[in-house]
Amino acid sequence: MLTQTKQNAARRAFDSQEDALLRSRQQAANEQAVLVAVDFALDHRKPPAAALQARAAAAVLEQSRSESRDEADTFEAFTSPHSPARETDIDFDASLAELQELARSAGATIAAVLVQRRAKPDAATLVGSGKLDEIVATVAATGASLVLFDHDLTPSQARNVEARLPCTVIDRTQLILDIFARHARTREGMLQVELAQLEYQLPRLAGKGKAMSQLGGGIGTRGPGETKLETDRRRINARLDRIKQQLEAVRRIRRQQRGRREAVPVPTVALVGYTNAGKSTLFNALTDAGVLESKRMFATLDPKLRQLTLPSRRKVLLSDTVGFIRNLPHALVTSFRATLEEVERAELLLHVRDAASPTLEQQRAQVEAVLGELGVGEKPTLQVLNKTDLLPPDTPFPMESIPVSGLTGAGCEELLLKIDAALTADPLVEARFRIPQSEGRIIAALERGATVWNQRFEGNLLFLTALGPSSLLHRYRKYQTVGELEGRSSESSG
Repeated sequence: MLTQTKQNAARRAFDSQEDALLRSRQQAANEQAVLVAVDFALDHRKPPAAALQARAAAAVLEQSRSESRDEADTFEAFTSPHSPARETDIDFDASLAELQELARSAGATIAAVLVQRRAKPDAATLVGSGKLDEIVATVAATGASLVLFDHDLTPSQARNVEARLPCTVIDRTQLILDIFARHARTREGMLQVELAQLEYQLPRLAGKGKAMSQLGGGIGTRGPGETKLETDRRRINARLDRIKQQLEAVRRIRRQQRGRREAVPVPTVALVGYTNAGKSTLFNALTDAGVLESKRMFATLDPKLRQLTLPSRRKVLLSDTVGFIRNLPHALVTSFRATLEEVERAELLLHVRDAASPTLEQQRAQVEAVLGELGVGEKPTLQVLNKTDLLPPDTPFPMESIPVSGLTGAGCEELLLKIDAALTADPLVEARFRIPQSEGRIIAALERGATVWNQRFEGNLLFLTALGPSSLLHRYRKYQTVGELEGRSSESSG
């Protein structure tokens, strides 16, 4: 009876926590947010008048020395769209657009956007006292309850800004962590998000006034005691230890599951790419898995594995992983290393990119940087340009890329052929067989897992030629008409 009472009390406590979490998320969906973005590019500072005159004089002198250079070339040298200032503009605009999409993904409503350009960050407040006064006025005018910075704030900067503002202050990393916490569904994902949040909060613990005073007073407590800050740190460290132990147990189960999968040689192909590049849509188009498709950032957080049959009838496992983003918090990369083990163990990576994105190459560089940090930068990779349905029909694409549309299915057959040709583990081989007709199980296995042709019957024997995975054909080598398998690539099978 006592045990039942404890179980009921624990269940009520859990339900109350779930209700509180639901109310907090509903409240967050109605929050008004002020976005603050700062561009630290020096190219945006207007050059002095003397520098402008020197540039003009140098241009005139260069033009007089080379008659072959016309005015258009001289003008283009200063106004080319590929100049550093223009590229910086594109990067800054893309970063600001991502911040707005991140805010919407977190459920906030954007009340105002403030932009500042300066040479270097202010050590105390990141933006300086003048801009901070403008932020205070904007918050008061809009009634916003949240201020989002497109940069990471140091602990001292966060304290100084919060001291001036009557609302919550969140930087880019905290915002991404919050979105991850909202979208985590599995136990492993929830533990990893909590681990990253606690590791981020630990150096940022702070308090005000009596909250940080020492715990003392009374007879026998004349010592220095323990501050609240030290108590919080000790509790967080204890929680971190428990989470790491629980994660290790989850990883041990994952290793056992992977060991059982690797007992059968089935290659793994992993989808990687920038967030919102359409990986889940392409995953569904290839496997009919029915996973969540959303325009929201980081809508898919937990990894998905599905079996995929290639044109050669070879079986592979296709893995859908979490998307990357510029300035991905290092705590997340570290915490989600277990989830990204599928990427580390995959034989082939499919780098899915948004073909319609104006920052296509910048996103590619960001993803390759994270892959390099994971130690898989040299792994064989196919460049897949997704969302081609958003482009004109006559749009040219690079030769090394594979244009597809996960929404319409266009190009998926070509992608499967490229995957088939790129896999080197368990290669495709060709062999001739002589099998008794009574061995129907073997004949069915070859027809199911390989491409079969040249079938003919002689008495009670079936002669055929098969092209399939080496592991499958080698399993029935005693029925082969030659001593060794004849290697043949998928491309030469034509």
